[in-house]
Amino acid sequence: MFTALTDKELEILHLLTAGHTVKSIAVRLGRSEASINERLRDARRKTGVGSSRELARLLDAQKIWDTKIDLSQQRSAANGVEQPASAGLLRTNGTKLMLIALPIAAGLMVIAASSTYQVARTAPAQASSARSLPLVGRWSLDVERISVEERPRQVTVAFQVSPDQKWTTKVEIVGPDGAILSADSIAALDGVPVPVTGNMDFIDTVSLRHPAPNTLVMTLGKNGAPVSTRVYTVARNRQSMTETIVLANSSLPKLETTYFKRIG
Repeated sequence: MFTALTDKELEILHLLTAGHTVKSIAVRLGRSEASINERLRDARRKTGVGSSRELARLLDAQKIWDTKIDLSQQRSAANGVEQPASAGLLRTNGTKLMLIALPIAAGLMVIAASSTYQVARTAPAQASSARSLPLVGRWSLDVERISVEERPRQVTVAFQVSPDQKWTTKVEIVGPDGAILSADSIAALDGVPVPVTGNMDFIDTVSLRHPAPNTLVMTLGKNGAPVSTRVYTVARNRQSMTETIVLANSSLPKLETTYFKRIG
């Protein structure tokens, strides 16, 4: 899909992912805005993706996936662990609900925080910075956008940040049958796998990358094998967030998107 793109088209898409606008890209590259827009139109035509920013996010997600973020530190003592059997159940409605839960379970660590907040500060300054970060607070999955047969009753997620810039997230999912799943985790934005605790047994690790100010790339794992890569984008008003999903058992699947809204 991306092999048809020229070096200049790839450069423009990477700048979009980094948070640039068409105007700032034109200034940076010494080109007109019309020229940049023409390059983006060509890229959309070649790939069949209707949105330039969606194409840029997909390109960045594929780049992160291709680095094959190492989850081997979490592998069990036994060698040759295969992809968990749950990956073969993706066709069932029950497992689709799990896929909806996955971003939240490990959204557990979904944080789109600006790198400027990682500079050492005093404790009061850190507390003030934490309150201003995009994802601090409570979020709810917009279940109305999910088909009735796969829809959970309720999903809530709470994010907190510590003075050392590690994120604690607590999640509760109430399934269609009333069963409750919960999970907790603590992670930094350094790509290092960390454990996920609770009763969501379809994942056990998560690692995070922060390629752009408003974007977070997450890789979920189970028994040392990757399950999926997910790209999260927070809206400018900080009241909504979208998630784009790339499953581990397909090199370039049809994009799936879920939506969250702030409730606290």
